[in-house]
Amino acid sequence: MLLPRFLTRRCGSAAAPALVAVAVTYGCGSSAGSRTGDPTAPSDTVAAAVSETATPVTGSPTDYDALMALVGDARVVLLGESTHGTHEYYRERMRITQRLVEEKGFNAVAIEGDWPESYRVNEYVRGLGTDESAEQVLSGYTRFPSWMWNNTDVRDLVSWLRTHNDAQPVAGDVGFYGLDVYSLFGSADAVVRYLSTVDPAAAERARTRYACFNPYRADPQHYGAAAVSPGASCRTQAAEELAELTQRAATRPADPVQAELLFSALRNAHSVANAEEYFRTLYEGGTSTWNLRDQHMAEAVDALDQHLSAAAGKPAKVVVWAHNTHAGDARVTQVGEAGEHNVGQLMRQRHGEEAVLVGFLSYTGTVFAAPDWDRPGRVYDMLPALPGSYSDVLHAAQPNEFLLVLRGAAERLGSQLGEPRLERAIGVVYRPETERQSHYFLARLSRQFDAAVFFDTTSAVRPLTR
Repeated sequence: MLLPRFLTRRCGSAAAPALVAVAVTYGCGSSAGSRTGDPTAPSDTVAAAVSETATPVTGSPTDYDALMALVGDARVVLLGESTHGTHEYYRERMRITQRLVEEKGFNAVAIEGDWPESYRVNEYVRGLGTDESAEQVLSGYTRFPSWMWNNTDVRDLVSWLRTHNDAQPVAGDVGFYGLDVYSLFGSADAVVRYLSTVDPAAAERARTRYACFNPYRADPQHYGAAAVSPGASCRTQAAEELAELTQRAATRPADPVQAELLFSALRNAHSVANAEEYFRTLYEGGTSTWNLRDQHMAEAVDALDQHLSAAAGKPAKVVVWAHNTHAGDARVTQVGEAGEHNVGQLMRQRHGEEAVLVGFLSYTGTVFAAPDWDRPGRVYDMLPALPGSYSDVLHAAQPNEFLLVLRGAAERLGSQLGEPRLERAIGVVYRPETERQSHYFLARLSRQFDAAVFFDTTSAVRPLTR
């Protein structure tokens, strides 16, 4: 199975002129950095500027007061992570999410996960469906990497959302939704199930169209490989079903329950069309699958916003949980200057200061990851951050765990953390033997995020099942 973009090595990406000099200084061929002759190595001045501005994260209820002030009336907050397997990131994103819900009126959590499994969680936290516990509903996340959402920290979040919603009128419910593009067959089956309950003839049309994909149920990437052959693509069938459901959804049902069910079916039809395009493009080439994926995720955020706003009669507020590489602004990174975009960039372009981007970084510790795509995960020792990287700079500051508000920061801090430096990104695959090549890219932190949360030493997330 091919590695999704960003789980593979980063140094092969071409850098735009603004970052080329720094890329050459660091040397993409080296697996270990060196401070010798490095113009972006940490200095006492940078560490002092960070220390003067940092707010300690101690577990106090006031830890994120400065972040809440920054959020203000923002309608979209993106909470990142520099790995997909770090307990502290999940724990603190939950604490921030709780405050966004209770103090700022946020009414949706949208994750870097697929729609069908996440919508099952949505039903659970709203007291619907048949699942009897958070553990049971999270067991639906079976596709690699299952530990991203089937872990003890997400269990705690889901349990809290259920308790919160149980104490609210239905209009005050907070939902839980997925944004990603990988759900081909789960979403196709969900569309047929929905239509079977409201329009059996439409269900038969959907079943006939989606039957085109059936030979590839064992692995949707097999569809991508086959679709490059003339006449083998299911693109037309996916598009036809999406068009029919879009037309059906043009008139919003007066019954809120039916409106919600129709919206979910429409998002599943989008998921089928998006997954078809994604897997086909993996083999066709010529288009960045990264751009395709993030474009579709950003569109899902906007669709969710529109749906929830219409349902509540007031603007929705959405908190997004995704990797730093999705949540930050790609325009000020090495890959962004080479032509790639991401969700954070698109949210800033569409919502301006009503979008708040928060990055999470750490220096060392343990991380849960896999040695390769679709392989079992395990706990790894995470190497100390490379000298001169952003995590190394933050490591030199005090305290050891802190929040750093970057938007509107003092000129000294903003300029020093706006210099191109290496930033670490571990997805679901960790390759410490090629740490530099596999997990670092150049970025300008103070422009990439509106705020950053740093932990000097972190621990691996704990899966509920292996």
